[in-house]
Amino acid sequence: MDWVRRMNDAIGYMEEHITEEINFAEAARIACCSVYHFQRMFPYIAEVTLSEYIRRRRLTLAAYELQNSDIKIVDLALKYGYDSPEAFARAFQNMHGTTPSAARLAGTKLKDYPRIFFQVSMKGAAEMNYRIEEIPAFSIIGYSKEVSTQNAYDVVPRLWQEAAEEDVFHKLWPFKRHDHPIRGFLGVCADGDYGRQDTFCYILSVVSEQTPPEPLIQRSFPDSAWAVFEMGGDPGQIAEMWKRLYSEWIPSQAYELAPLPAIECYLPPDEDKNELWVPIIRKQ
Repeated sequence: MDWVRRMNDAIGYMEEHITEEINFAEAARIACCSVYHFQRMFPYIAEVTLSEYIRRRRLTLAAYELQNSDIKIVDLALKYGYDSPEAFARAFQNMHGTTPSAARLAGTKLKDYPRIFFQVSMKGAAEMNYRIEEIPAFSIIGYSKEVSTQNAYDVVPRLWQEAAEEDVFHKLWPFKRHDHPIRGFLGVCADGDYGRQDTFCYILSVVSEQTPPEPLIQRSFPDSAWAVFEMGGDPGQIAEMWKRLYSEWIPSQAYELAPLPAIECYLPPDEDKNELWVPIIRKQ
């Protein structure tokens, strides 16, 4: 399958440049998606953030070199991107549970984090309800929160709970555009610095063309096609839909992910459903 091959090629590119500053834009190009979606996609299908995967791989290879060569620790630290032997030693201790010096001794236990290989798995028994929408340019306004990609499953539900306690929805309601296809209150997943950081911005928002007062922010979207996935009203189903989007829907469709933020759309309780809006482009 092309999608699996492209993802494995992207991993291969990163492995070849593991001792350098990795060009995430190039890895995303090889995977045939935007750097935004490459960074967002990775933890859903690999169960580890992109930067954490690279960190573990570097420390795995560093441990191998310590046991099989006479390289100096200071040189090894520089080789794997650490500014000092002390920073390298702390990272090494955190992963392996021992110091770089002790790693050279026979009998020292170390951890190995192998290279990831993607493969096709038999999924898709449960249906995925979706439709394709063409939406003209629009804007959102809302409150931006920084979220850890690794802990997003736990953090995002807390943000919604805190928003309810702080009456955020009541504050946003006067700005809401009620005639737009993207309805309800929105969670917009934006930024992420193209995989160089372990965080992204989660914007609690509504569709609006008004000029926002501080501390609200505004984000604009161009004309785009969107794949809209419908699910039950339980907010927990959004996280599962993200996983299925990346691991099941994208590999089998004639669409690529467009370089725009995706939108979680939480509809009124009486509708008993929510939606995930994902920007797409047709594959060339």
